[in-house]
Amino acid sequence: MSLNEEVELLRNIPLFAKIEPSKLKLLAFTSERLIYQDDQVLVHQGDMGDAAFIIIDGTASVTIDTDAGEIEVAIMGKGDVVGEIAILCDVPRTATVKASSKLTVLKITKELFFRLVNEFPQISIEIMRELAARLERTNAQLRGALSRGSGS
Repeated sequence: MSLNEEVELLRNIPLFAKIEPSKLKLLAFTSERLIYQDDQVLVHQGDMGDAAFIIIDGTASVTIDTDAGEIEVAIMGKGDVVGEIAILCDVPRTATVKASSKLTVLKITKELFFRLVNEFPQISIEIMRELAARLERTNAQLRGALSRGSGS
């Protein structure tokens, strides 16, 4: 994928839609492109986070370890951002992310991510929207699990 193709991909991600192309080109240029094979782990739950990842191609499984075992909480695909919670909140990784097919990502370092957020406040709003949507999905899953558990 060329730099221009990466810029076009970034423009189609709501998080980066309002950023001018020259800045997206810089983001694409300064990000590291990585390829993971099926079942390779991008991040482990509990590790400290130093980067977020934008999925360029392929899919990734997001799982959490619980007392009852590993639970898949999401499948992420092209255009999705993963790993940002650990760098935003300065907490250990909240989930494990593993390639569920051949996966191509752009790795954005914590420093670069915060530079973007500072320069483009709109990104902060998009991040809040995405995190709120994820929280609502998690709450819905929890409500479903609790209602199944109570026999209703």
